[in-house]
Amino acid sequence: MPFPLLILALLLGPLASSARAQETGTAEAALATLAAGHLDAMEPAIGTIARSGVPWAEPVLRALLDGRLLVRQADRALFLRTPEGSILEAASGTPAAVEARVLRPVRINNRLRRALEGALGSLTLASPDPAVRLSAAERLFTRPDQTALDGVEAALAREGDAELRAAFTRARAAILLEHGEPALRAQAARELARSPSPAVLGKLRAARDALPPEAGSDLRTAFEEAIAAVERRLRLLGLAQTLFQGVSLGSVLLLAAIGLAVTFGVMGVINMAHGEMVMLGAYATWAVQEVFRAFLPGALDWSLVLAVPAAFLLAGATGWAIERGVIGRLYGRPLETLLATFGISLVLQQTVRLGIGATNREVATPSWMSGLVEPLPGLALTANRIVIVLFAIAVFLLLLALVRGTRLGLEIRAVTQNRRMAETMGIRTPRVDALTFALGSGIAGIGGVALAQIDNVSPNLGQAYIVDSFIVVVFGGVGNLWGTFLGAMTLGIVNKLLEPLAGAVLGKILVLLALVLFIQRRPQGLFALRGRAAEA
Repeated sequence: MPFPLLILALLLGPLASSARAQETGTAEAALATLAAGHLDAMEPAIGTIARSGVPWAEPVLRALLDGRLLVRQADRALFLRTPEGSILEAASGTPAAVEARVLRPVRINNRLRRALEGALGSLTLASPDPAVRLSAAERLFTRPDQTALDGVEAALAREGDAELRAAFTRARAAILLEHGEPALRAQAARELARSPSPAVLGKLRAARDALPPEAGSDLRTAFEEAIAAVERRLRLLGLAQTLFQGVSLGSVLLLAAIGLAVTFGVMGVINMAHGEMVMLGAYATWAVQEVFRAFLPGALDWSLVLAVPAAFLLAGATGWAIERGVIGRLYGRPLETLLATFGISLVLQQTVRLGIGATNREVATPSWMSGLVEPLPGLALTANRIVIVLFAIAVFLLLLALVRGTRLGLEIRAVTQNRRMAETMGIRTPRVDALTFALGSGIAGIGGVALAQIDNVSPNLGQAYIVDSFIVVVFGGVGNLWGTFLGAMTLGIVNKLLEPLAGAVLGKILVLLALVLFIQRRPQGLFALRGRAAEA
């Protein structure tokens, strides 16, 4: 250490030690005031202890608030009882050899409870743990305490974390909103309006309603403007939340319907067993997770990644077997095909009930899909829904690339546009039919992986989505992938926009009526129908 700094340290060291000793002595005197039990003198003593910085300040004040601070009447010595039941000396924190029967709790009233809450809030504002500081700031926002204002401002001055600074700013504004001068209250209202939330709106309305008749017009105007700004922001956030929910529902509909769009567009087959392909994908997800639970419990979070190809292969193989064994023999007989696939759906459901059971199966959500994402203050989106939206878009783009950029895709498009011409060009249409049906079924199985995260895995899972899948395909245009995408997103968003206005059931009825009217005017859907159905 340089010589001048050494001299400075030697000079200031005794002064600092003397200051600490004085603070400790003041705190011990305040502790004696608590032991005396005079209610009027205890409130200043609580503030003195909170400001002293002594290590025993928080446990003693918390014990006083919880009724665990005990006094021995003979000598007014203070002890505290831990939550586990042991007795400690109040100031030193060392175990005390004292009989519990000679100890009495220190009495407090509601005024002292409020003072204690504020003092504890000030203490925790300086905690080295960020979570403790955040909790203290949120508690002071909920219960503003004027005595904690200095502590909040000091914490705000030294805080470097942006989230904590925002929390301290809200806590300071909440305190000034209730206890400040008119100019400070107006400023606090404008400050709170920058952090819109239902809690902030409630505080602003309560403060406005509590204004006395003689309150100035400037303060009342500031409150009204802040309330209007928060209400406007909350409406926008609510609209954004609704739009996200609509996109999320549209993604679910897209995953359930996109496979049906492929098979219906190419083969003209109304496959009533399509929902069961979704169900098989969900059960494949559950089975893969059970294997991971048994053999790789530490890697359970990644079981969902392996479940995607497993679900595709299981549903795709089932679809290929159905096409080769049943549907391939019924081309040109649509009614019989519909009845046959309906019967297959019942067989698949009953097979699952007999083989696995009729009860719902649990599919765990991976940690990387759990929790909330807050892109904007006040706008909280669930992580699993975000992943499902991105997953649905990825599946759509991969299918689009397969149809546009591979030989199988070229053959699928040729058979869709003109089956007879495709046959004359040497394309084996029965093989294309089988592969297309397997592809559509496999994509439905992939949809089941996503649906297993938001719905119960049961034998009836697919029945909830089969009707919506047909609606999406017909609305978007049979066999058109972009039409299916736009149709799913449109129906999802419209459904969610109508739910707050008309309710879930009536909203769905209105959507169906609007769809019927739309199909009457435009039977080919959003995009012109091309393929075997158009030729017929």
